[in-house]
Amino acid sequence: MDLDIQIQSLIDDAPQDGVTPQLIAIIAPVLNAIAQQLRHHQYYILQNLQESWVVTTLSNRTNSTLQKRVIYAFPTLQDVATGSSSGLDAQVTAMPIPVIHILFQLVALESVDSIVFLETPGTDTDCVEILRAELQKKIQKQLKSIPPNRYNSPDIA
Repeated sequence: MDLDIQIQSLIDDAPQDGVTPQLIAIIAPVLNAIAQQLRHHQYYILQNLQESWVVTTLSNRTNSTLQKRVIYAFPTLQDVATGSSSGLDAQVTAMPIPVIHILFQLVALESVDSIVFLETPGTDTDCVEILRAELQKKIQKQLKSIPPNRYNSPDIA
C-alpha cells in the first residue's frame, strides 16, 4: 500500500472527534519521511493471542543492567519463521501491518524503546532501528511548527 494511502487510511480510521484526524494530518510528514527511509511499505509484527505486539527485552552483553525493549518488524512472513523463536510459538501470530501504522503506534507504546525494522529478506544483519524517543521529538517539533489556529486545542503540542 502506497504511503499516502496509508496516511489517509490512518486519518479515516481515527476517532472522528474533530482533533485526532487533524493531528494525524499534521504529523503525517514526519511519519512519511521516516517511512521513506525504510525499504518496505509493510512489515510483519508478532502479536500474541490478545493482539498485543510481542516485545523483546535486549540486555547489554557486558552490562546486563542496561536493557532496552524492542519490537521486531520483519520484511516477509518467511523471515518471521526463520528469524524469531516466537515464529514457532502457537500463541503468537505474525500480522502484516503498513509501515505508517507501525510508526504511528510506536509513539503510544510507552513500554517500548524502539522498533527494529529488518530490511533485507533472509538476513537479520541489515536493520534500521527507530527510537521512540527520537520519533516523539520529531513529532513534537512538527506540532510546535503549526500555528495554534490550525487545530482546535491549544494544549495539543
